[in-house]
Amino acid sequence: MWNELKDSRLINGIIEKIGQYKLKLTLMHACGTHQETLSRYGLGSLFSKVGVTIKSGPGCPVCVTTAKEFLQIMRLAEKGKTVAIYGDCLRVPVNGRALMHFRAEGYDVRIVYSIDEAVELARSLKNDVVFMAIGFETTAPSTASTLVRDDLPKNFYVLSCHRFFLPAMIKLLELGEIKLDGIIEPGHVSAIIGYKPYEEIRKRFKIPQVISGFEPLDIVLSVYYLVKQIIEDDVKVVNEYNRVVSREGNQLALSFINKVFYPKDIEWRGFPIISSSLMAIKEKYSIHDASKQFEDIISKVQYDPSPLEKTCRCGEVLRGVIHPQACPLFGKVCNLENPVGACMVSVEGACRIYLEYSELF
Repeated sequence: MWNELKDSRLINGIIEKIGQYKLKLTLMHACGTHQETLSRYGLGSLFSKVGVTIKSGPGCPVCVTTAKEFLQIMRLAEKGKTVAIYGDCLRVPVNGRALMHFRAEGYDVRIVYSIDEAVELARSLKNDVVFMAIGFETTAPSTASTLVRDDLPKNFYVLSCHRFFLPAMIKLLELGEIKLDGIIEPGHVSAIIGYKPYEEIRKRFKIPQVISGFEPLDIVLSVYYLVKQIIEDDVKVVNEYNRVVSREGNQLALSFINKVFYPKDIEWRGFPIISSSLMAIKEKYSIHDASKQFEDIISKVQYDPSPLEKTCRCGEVLRGVIHPQACPLFGKVCNLENPVGACMVSVEGACRIYLEYSELF
């Protein structure tokens, strides 16, 4: 309790100090956990009072996975495959139908908490098991370290929807839809890739960056460090989360990623095709690659959005163009019980977080 009280006083003091500069800034974070902290503790509203607006970016892996990829896993379920997914994926709708509806109709859709569970599921079944692998560099090492194993059951497959994070931020800045004064970079991803890769953004776009942890004090300090860079006209990459993040990152995790995956162009939800952003499985491990082994099934999948889904502005939320409340469906047609877009489903989805905490402040 004493530490919480001390942090509260420190946080209020830092925010008051930021306010003394009388700036009008637009920042972006790219992590759902950062948004959770901002909303849970009312930091977003405190920052807005001192002229700092913080927008959500493409930091939710489930959200940026496209409707077409969800249709592919649905089609595999329809064709009799056992589908293993993370819990967040169960309710992601595509034209009003989600994997939970397929499960209710008798198709074999299982929730797992790790890829290891999916492997054990394959061992226990004669049926083909397809694991939908979603996530950035944070979760990709576990998928990669699994695929290099010699003892994988022959009926186990991975549909890789893993993304490299940095290409999306570069694409967002290239699009130039919004003017950003600084970026709060994600702590989880940075723990794997380190802070060295962000130098590319600094050099190309001359924009201040801070890698942040997830506690309220972490985020407040990160905003302050961005403000200081702006005031002093000293653009750099600051590692606020230095208790976890190093310059070079987790070399073992990166070695597994590089061993198993190669970069490939792919669309992200709300984005055009982003070059070299998909973690595609290398030919050496293609015997367990669902996109290769079941290409005849998933290659035929086409996504034709319904009028309601065309109205959903989840893509603009992911690009930071709008706040969730600006979507005409937010909290009305699209809500926690009946989501229209992935941003209202995932625990890291900005729309879900905004709506869940909207009555607190």
